[in-house]
Amino acid sequence: MGSLINKRVLLGVTGGIAAYKSADLVRRLRDTGAEVRVIMTRSATEFITPLTLQAVSGHPVHQQLLDTGPGLKHAGAGAEAAGMGHIELARWADAVLVAPASANFLARLAQGRADDLLSAVCLATEAPVAVAPAMNQQMWNNTATQSNLATIKKNAIRIFGPGEGSQACGEVGPGRMLEPVELVTLASELFATGELDGLTVLVTAGPTWEAIDPVRGLTNRSSGKMGYAVAQAAAESGARVILVSGPTSLPDPERVRSLHVESAQEMYDAVHQHAAKADIFIGVAAVADYRPARAAERKIKKTEIKLTLELERNPDILASVAALRPAPFMVGFAAETENLEQNARAKLESKKLDLVAANRVGADIGFAADENSLLLVGREDITELPTQSKTKLARALIHHIAARYHAKNDTKVHRLQRP
Repeated sequence: MGSLINKRVLLGVTGGIAAYKSADLVRRLRDTGAEVRVIMTRSATEFITPLTLQAVSGHPVHQQLLDTGPGLKHAGAGAEAAGMGHIELARWADAVLVAPASANFLARLAQGRADDLLSAVCLATEAPVAVAPAMNQQMWNNTATQSNLATIKKNAIRIFGPGEGSQACGEVGPGRMLEPVELVTLASELFATGELDGLTVLVTAGPTWEAIDPVRGLTNRSSGKMGYAVAQAAAESGARVILVSGPTSLPDPERVRSLHVESAQEMYDAVHQHAAKADIFIGVAAVADYRPARAAERKIKKTEIKLTLELERNPDILASVAALRPAPFMVGFAAETENLEQNARAKLESKKLDLVAANRVGADIGFAADENSLLLVGREDITELPTQSKTKLARALIHHIAARYHAKNDTKVHRLQRP
């Protein structure tokens, strides 16, 4: 079974006897690490109660298109106004899975209808959408249903199933909804883009800790959340990922080789053990620029009114990797309190990078937050990634990096092939 750790799955339930499996599906999605919210159509409530799905998901079930109740409080969603719940849900979701998807719902989806909450969310979301059909075998084989499915596929909506076997009506044939365990595996594959298949990506994350004495040190407010999300997104894109992390409280990302360090020097050493074989280097870590020239062997006692620390510069990890020949595709991060674009471009040029991902930081943004935005500064252009969850932001960043990496290397190949 695949992993859905930190993924937000919006489950749509439509009217059909297979709706009784939806409670088990919610449980299995949560078991693999997903946060699940549920939308039910009116006919779905004839087969299973909203209270059941609320109990297994841990969240109220959404039913009304024009919902005037409290929303998801999803920062940056821009849907605070009453009656805009479908937009907020559409932006919240990392993936939308409709299971079961009735013949009627497939028809409405093919027509682009938006007259109930579930169909409106499917139209409004930028997240991948998948449907798990469930219906009588005659309905499944009907020309109208097959025509609707063809239209849905053209709109890049994934079709999971159906299976074959005995049906509630007593007939036998195609039309059974796939089992929950199968749907969870297929849902996890929605995030596997293949954009970085066969490549090695080296990522740094978190803060560093520069010891003053055995109990004190110089560090910063970085939580590591963005770097870990980037490592996870790169793994989902098919890359072999090596994550070099400073001290954090985060669990290691799935399918990622994680190396844990403390100081900037330790991070430098770990990075250079693997940099030569990396195709892409993404320096997300907030590395300390300076360290104490000498760390005391014993705890410094509070005896003097003033204490002076002599600091020396740490090695520059980004610049040193960019200086390798050949160098990997270089991506740096710039956390700035002001002059975002100007400082990002200065970093791009001084360290000879391919791309800088700049973000504003302050008392209430950036560090430790679950959401952020990025300004991607390249040598000739700028791209803005708006405020969203760090998992979504990381996937958008990896998509951008993959496109630039392939464009750069395709250009190199063409140059080498010139007579």
